[in-house]
Formats: sequence, structure tokens, C-alpha cells
Amino acid sequence: QVQLVESGGGLVQAGGSLRLSCATSGRTFGNYAIGWFRQAPGKERELVAQISRSGDNRGYADSLEGRFTISRDNAANTVYLQMNSLKPEDTAIYSCAAGDSSWYRLPGTHEYKYWGQGTQVTVSS
Repeated sequence: QVQLVESGGGLVQAGGSLRLSCATSGRTFGNYAIGWFRQAPGKERELVAQISRSGDNRGYADSLEGRFTISRDNAANTVYLQMNSLKPEDTAIYSCAAGDSSWYRLPGTHEYKYWGQGTQVTVSS
């Protein structure tokens, strides 16, 4: 089992940036694809971005319009989500999750098995 801990959330004005980190424990980090999800009050959880085990394959929600970038540092057992040009509608709890996958493949959302506790991102207008 892998444990995930998110950090980097906070309050930012519209147009600002934040970088979220997802740190994992253990020596098995490289065995998992990692996804960032978010859930706003009253809304369903949505997949924001995901990255394959290799780091070469990345996927993003269409609604982001290229504002977010996911990356991973396997040596540091950490995945990052760089969020730029933030909007009030980006306000949500952001959680990272780990899913079993082959080296280049991105898992389906139902394949993410291990979850962090989440970090709050609030964007003021």
C-alpha cells in the first residue's frame, strides 16, 4: 500500500498560481500512475490531471484550457501540479491518488486505489 500526502494548497487571488505537491511513502512510487482530482462543494469529484509511471504520458481535463501542468520526480517520490491563471471556479479540495498501471498507460478513473487526504485551494475574485 502507498500513502500519499498533499501540500501546497491555500488562498490565492484570481490570476495567481499555486503548485501542489503529492508526496508518497515507500519504494513503490514508480509502480503507480498518479492523478490529481478535485471536488468543489455540491459537485462531483473530477479528474484534473494524470501522469503515467514513465512521466511521458499526461492527461488533462478539457476544462483547464492548458492552465495546469502535472509532473513527477520519481527520485523524490513526488508528483506536482502547477496551476496558473487560477479562477474562482478552481476552488475545491484537491486530492492525489495512485493507480496501478503499465509504464506508459493512464488509468481509468475507477482504477485509482490509494488516496491522500486532500488540500484546500481557494481562489478569490
